[in-house]
Amino acid sequence: MIKVELQDQIAIVSLDRPEKRNAMVPEMLSQLDQEIKNCAHKARALVILGEGKTFCAGFDLKMCANDPGGETMRQLLTGLSMVVRTMRAIEVPVVLGVHGAAVAGGCAMLGGADIVIADEQAKLGYPVVKIGVSPAVSAAFMMASITPGAVRTRLVDTELISGIEAKRIGLVHETVENRDDVRGRAVEIAEILAKKPGSAIRATKSWLNEICEPMTNNAQAGLDVSLSLTGSPEEQERLAALWG
Repeated sequence: MIKVELQDQIAIVSLDRPEKRNAMVPEMLSQLDQEIKNCAHKARALVILGEGKTFCAGFDLKMCANDPGGETMRQLLTGLSMVVRTMRAIEVPVVLGVHGAAVAGGCAMLGGADIVIADEQAKLGYPVVKIGVSPAVSAAFMMASITPGAVRTRLVDTELISGIEAKRIGLVHETVENRDDVRGRAVEIAEILAKKPGSAIRATKSWLNEICEPMTNNAQAGLDVSLSLTGSPEEQERLAALWG
């Protein structure tokens, strides 16, 4: 479910479940977290991409609907928080490329990247409140990246926005016209970053993490808020209606 490619000084880690639009399952997030850690010791820059027609459609909600006790959702929320924290913590720069769509948990991953590339027509957002799930798990990382007003709007509003709009609010840092160009541009940026002095990159990421700590130290609290709704009657009713 996770594919790793090593190219000179960069590592490309790809979500590899294209038949399900790279919808996340617990094992996938666990593997992703481990591969990110492994690649941080093998490469000087990391690229995160998705295989197939879209970057990531979020959690596998059909799997969640088939688990009315909510354990699958709890594992997914916990795994997602773990992956984003790892992306921020590793010493090498992380470039993430969005093509097609980054929805819910897929969009949450943007909060762990140092640089985000998306195609102009990509669809991004956090529409999970309409199924009784709280996106609070993402809030701390978003607050460290974009303005509080934009965070509030995006986490409460279930509408998806384009790559162009995501760039305007700072959720995305650069756009390309065509989705097929995302991978090439993300790799190009990673190759440039990999040539920078490693000590300077490490020191810079460490200091940036320290500056952002007032926001990101709430990551566990945000996860706890999301977990508190897991398995609720409203969540299960809405998941069953959509996927049961």
